[in-house]
Amino acid sequence: MANLWVKKPIEQLMMMAADSDKGLKRTLGAWNLIALGIGAIIGAGLFVRTAAAAGAHAGPAVTISFIVAALGCAFAGLCYAEFASMIPIAGSAYTYAYATMGEIVAWIIGWALVLEYALGAATVSIAWSEYLNLLLGGAIPYEWCHSPMESALVGGVMHTGIMNAPALVILLALTLLLIRGTQQSAIVNAVIVFVKVAIVLAFIALGWQFINPANHMPYLIPANAPDAILADGSTYSYSGFFRHGWGGVLTGAGIVFFAFIGFDAVSTAAQEAKNPSRDMPIGILGSLVVCTILYILFSHVLTGLAPYSDFMHEGKEASVAYAIRAYMPGYEWLATLITVAILAGFSSVILVMLMGQSRVFYSMSNDGLLPKAFSEIHPKFRTPYKSNWILFVFVGAFAAFIPGSVAGDLTSIGTLFAFVLVSLGVWVMRRTNPDLKRPFKTPLVPLVPILGMVVCTAMIVGLPGPTLLSALGWMVFGLLIYFGYSKRHSLLQK
Repeated sequence: MANLWVKKPIEQLMMMAADSDKGLKRTLGAWNLIALGIGAIIGAGLFVRTAAAAGAHAGPAVTISFIVAALGCAFAGLCYAEFASMIPIAGSAYTYAYATMGEIVAWIIGWALVLEYALGAATVSIAWSEYLNLLLGGAIPYEWCHSPMESALVGGVMHTGIMNAPALVILLALTLLLIRGTQQSAIVNAVIVFVKVAIVLAFIALGWQFINPANHMPYLIPANAPDAILADGSTYSYSGFFRHGWGGVLTGAGIVFFAFIGFDAVSTAAQEAKNPSRDMPIGILGSLVVCTILYILFSHVLTGLAPYSDFMHEGKEASVAYAIRAYMPGYEWLATLITVAILAGFSSVILVMLMGQSRVFYSMSNDGLLPKAFSEIHPKFRTPYKSNWILFVFVGAFAAFIPGSVAGDLTSIGTLFAFVLVSLGVWVMRRTNPDLKRPFKTPLVPLVPILGMVVCTAMIVGLPGPTLLSALGWMVFGLLIYFGYSKRHSLLQK
């Protein structure tokens, strides 16, 4: 069993980082990385999960949920920044775990990252489809923009989904862009980031004057809150511990945590940064700070516009547009503009998620843990093009046939688990390799890593039981692949 814990030598990683001729092309600066982070962060989480968390668990205190989630991210972000500046290699948390805790832990975290990036891309593409249909006035038939696991009454007739076709279309377009090149993808992403941040600021500024203080009273959902009416006419009770009060805030944090997924995707691009030791910490922490401030302001305005119970039966994925149309008379044009911005924003999130996942697979394949196809570089564009195509098939299947809510919670678990292990890894590396050059140092070690592990573990515990069981099943499936294929093909094992 000892060889399961074999570690990748730091010297070997440093040699790979220095060899820029054979690997991925170094084209990204600090501002590219901050834009990459914001591009990945502001998207489905803000526009979809805010209303879901407020309506079902946290109420107006979803702002506190954002602060709890941001704290967990900040602790983990400081740990990511140290690793990314020290080991500027594609693969993010997977690579860090391989160097600090051994192959089996690296495999587990790499497999968990599939939940984060691949399922994250699937979840966002599903939301993209919802918003496209909203923009088109419901022109896409229900059957062709929902999974077979979803049904709804439309015009008094029950409809069941066949497949989510628009989600497949956007995934294909972005896969082709990623294959074309990282620099081109970064330019498209930067333009999208500018547009969506401008429109988020417009919603905050214009919506502030329509806030109804009564909607923020009481701030936490009380235990005796009246049942909410759902879209299908059934009722939803707030009596459970995780559906009101501070329990609801904690569960809300686990749900809106999805909104922060992305800043760690910056670390997957370390091998494509021009000056990673300086630029990676700026990209990771800079994007996290900007987005946290925007999130708190955004959620304060949204829950001030509409009572939290509204979000249980109106709007769903299009809850922001619903709140504008219902409670901001004269600003219907803003609802349309928000929808356009959301579509653009979702596109950049999917782009960065697909990029992050392909880079993790690229690293795992280089280590022999996945087949060679995942690390084959395009002769002209120098991107892992086969990995991108395989990902399109996998993510596309999820997006077309699985509901967004299922994939979203699983994504949060994958990310939180990665954060816990990265936080642990920094602490371990400080003990085992104290003399390594660290261009950026995580402050207050071991306090910051311990707080990162505690906060992220608490958010995992607050997630729904079926989600936790699904994640456990995914991990068992991953271990079967490791022992069936990866362990025998691992270059370090050989």
